[in-house]
Parts: sequence; structure tokens; C-alpha cells
Amino acid sequence: MPTARSAAMTHRQRVTGFVLCIATILLAVLDTNIVSAATVPIVSDLDPVHGVDRIPWLIAAYQLAATAALPLYGKLCDLIGAKKVFIGAVATFLAGSALCGMAGSMGWLIVARALQGIGGGGLMSVTMVVLRELRGPEAKDGGKGGKGGSVGGIIAGAGMALGPWLGGALADHADWRWIFYVNLPIGLAVLAAAVKVLKLPARTGRRTIDFLGAGLAAAFSTMLLLVTEWGGKDHAWSSPLIVGLLVATVAALVLFVRRQATAAEPVLPLGLFRIRELRYGFAIQGLVGAAMMGSMVYVMIYLQVVRGIAASSAGLYLIPMAIGMTAVGLLSDKLAAAGWSQKTFVLSGTACASAALALLATLSTGTSLWTVRAALLLMGVGFGQLIGQLIQLVQDTAPAEQLGVATTGVRFFQTLGGALGAALFGTVLSRVYAARGPGGTTSTMGRLTGHAHQQALDAFVTSTNVVFWAATGVMLLATVLATRLPSRREPEPKPEQADANTAEFTTAQQPTEPLTPLHR
Repeated sequence: MPTARSAAMTHRQRVTGFVLCIATILLAVLDTNIVSAATVPIVSDLDPVHGVDRIPWLIAAYQLAATAALPLYGKLCDLIGAKKVFIGAVATFLAGSALCGMAGSMGWLIVARALQGIGGGGLMSVTMVVLRELRGPEAKDGGKGGKGGSVGGIIAGAGMALGPWLGGALADHADWRWIFYVNLPIGLAVLAAAVKVLKLPARTGRRTIDFLGAGLAAAFSTMLLLVTEWGGKDHAWSSPLIVGLLVATVAALVLFVRRQATAAEPVLPLGLFRIRELRYGFAIQGLVGAAMMGSMVYVMIYLQVVRGIAASSAGLYLIPMAIGMTAVGLLSDKLAAAGWSQKTFVLSGTACASAALALLATLSTGTSLWTVRAALLLMGVGFGQLIGQLIQLVQDTAPAEQLGVATTGVRFFQTLGGALGAALFGTVLSRVYAARGPGGTTSTMGRLTGHAHQQALDAFVTSTNVVFWAATGVMLLATVLATRLPSRREPEPKPEQADANTAEFTTAQQPTEPLTPLHR
């Protein structure tokens, strides 16, 4: 029978472990968007003739690999312990980073980026498991927000502001390869310190790994992401390729659910969905992922297409959103001390995000750009309350022996929600523009002049308004689901009342304490 063993950690070791987690999360957030700022110099160096056509694969390779690896990471944390999985994820990420920096062709870079993504899939999710185990079982505070919310908001805000700027600066003033090489000294320091300092609960005993279930989850998520990436853009929704992928995606999902119902050690136990907080937490996180895709991507498109702002300057408009997320991160502990429960945070966060999206839905060709900044600031306040609190809610509620699969499950649903949101909003934008525009697609707008160009701009603004109203509806649905969360987490059963395995696991743990969406 598997058990958990842990060695006591000193206060200094805990602080060091916390710093390691911060550095790792920052690496993960930065690497999701740092490459998009350097695609031009990369293509010019590696393949100036055909490289532009392969940029979508360069961007998508990381996200596809990271998403596919998530379910297996969670299960491995529960089976062999978070420390070993954390070290393995960081090592894989560093190997991929080094190979990316040494790439001699676009094909090499895409493959290396996928390897980096496999490691990157664990940087955020496994690190959140490590943070929880550093805090320990006593961190379950009865439903109040805490460090998870502050860390999530601060790091997400900092990464959002620094990522595009750092990528552009390295590409312009150094060499694009340093976008990947810069990970190595930080990552190696994290790796060495983790081996020496982290003393987390270790698992003993033999348990099988459901590789078939992990493979089906990877196949389902990969095909779904490809459908949302290609459908309606590179290939028509009715094309044989997209229809075939949709059929295969549904088949993989059915087989995955069936496997989870029968496997001895499922990678995403269906029993988790019987817990109300987890069921609604997963659903809300998926909706948040969809709405975040709609807000960030289409605000950037509006600024560039309608207002004529350069891509590098448009990225600066995300700074108010980052400020909002960081401010919430800094204030969340004080709000929790004042009595805010996790339900309060989630309700407030979804309401703020809904209001921000509704404000964005009123944009026109002449709207003050300060209105855009104000909406993004409010958006940051909303999402800042959601990112950390939903993860903490799930971690507080999940059975101790399933902490890993519950944590990675949140990230998995957020990614899939973002992919579905991208497909939904992209289709809405194309359909509305086709009905209101002067003819052609949005990609032909730059070649129009005179009245036709103005008509195209008006049609495009109308299209983005509809997209933001759709995103508002998504967030309002998340708000409704948030009302179903309990105001306070139910007290946990006493050890003598709990299942023998759970009691054994929990008792052994007592000495310790604790986009992106596809870029286009």
C-alpha cells in the first residue's frame, strides 16, 4: 500500500522552496508568450523563404505538448511524489530550451519547442502542487483565500507585462537564441536548489500508471487544439480534414472517459466530479480560459487593425491588466483576513471580468484609448482574483492522495476552455464581418481604400463588439456557477472516520507545511 513520507523542513528551507516556485512559475508564464515577440528575426535567420508559413507550428508546438502532458504530470505527482516530478519537468524544460537555442532550422526549432513544452506543462501545474505541499495540510483554512491567490495574481501580472517586452528586447539588442538560453542559468539554479533543499512527502509502494488513459487524454487534447487552430482559418469547418479531426476528437474523448471509469489508477478520476467544489471549479476555470482568450487576443487585434497601433506598442496596453492582477495579488491576503472566502473572491472576480468585457463590447473606431486601458485594468482585477483562488479552492477540497490530478485538472480545463473560446470567437468574428463588411475576409482589409476601407473598419468593430458580448455571456455563466459554490468548505472528517489509506497519507504528511491559449 502506498504511503507518504516527509522530512521536516526548516523555515529557511521553506522560504527557499517558495522562492524556487516563484522563479519556476515566472519561467512558465514568460515562456508562453516570449517567442511571439521574436518570430520575425527567427524566420529571417532560419528560413527566410518558407519560415513564415511555419510560424503557427512554432507557436502551437509548445502549447500542444504542454497540454498533452498535464494529466500524466498530475498522476505522477500522486504516485511518486511532487519533488521527483518537479525536478523531471524542470530538467526536460531546460533540455528543450538548450536545443531551441542551438536550432539550425525551423523544423529543428519546432521539435525542440515541443520538447520544451513537455517540460513547460509541468512548470506551472507541478509547481502549484509543490507550493501546496510546502504549506502542508494545515494550509486548508476553511475556505478563505491565501497565499495561492497572491502568488497567482502577482506572477501572472508580472509575466504578462515582462514577456513580450523581454522577448522583443533580446531579439533586438542581443540574438533571438538568448530567448531560450536565458532560461538555462535560472533553471539550473532552480534544479540544483530543488535537489538539495526540497523535502516533500515521498510515495512508497508500487502502483501502476495508466499510460493508456494518459495517451487518450493527450490524443483528445491535441486533436481538439488542432481543430480550434485550423478550423475556419486554414481549412473550412466542412473540409474532410476538420470533420475527420472532430470525429477522432469525440471518439478519443469517449474512450478516455470509459477508460477513467474502469482503470485501476485513472489519470483523471471521475470521482473528483462528485465533489461540488471540484465540479464547479473545473467548469469555472474552463469558462475563464475561454473569456481570457477573447479579451487578450481580440483587444490586441482591435488596437492594431482598427486603431493602427504597431504590434510592439499594442503590447504595452496589457500593462494596466498586469497592474490589476498584481494589485489583487498583493491585497488578497488582507481581504482574506477581513473575511473574504474563496467563493467571495470567485464571485467578485467573475463579476469584475464580466463588467470589463461588457465595457470592451462598446468600443468604436473613435473610442478613447483610455477606455481600453480602464477596461483592461478592471479585467486584471477580475482575473487576478480568479487565477490563484480557483486553484487553491480545488487544492483545499481535493482528497490528499489526489492533490496532483486535481491541480493539473484545473490547468487542463483552462487550456481546453481557451482553445474552444478561440474557435468560438474566431468563427463569430468571421461570420459577422462577412455579413457586414464590403466583401472578402478580414485578411484583405489592408488592401482596401476609401469608402470600402471605412466600411470594413466599421464592420470589424461591430464584429469585435459581438465577440466581446459573447465573452461577457461566458463570464456571466461563470458568475452563475460561482453562486453554486459553498460559502465555506465543509469540515474534513476526522482521521478515525476517514478511509484508512487517506488517514495514513494525511498523518504521514503532518510534519510539512506548503493565455495560453494558442498564440496567433
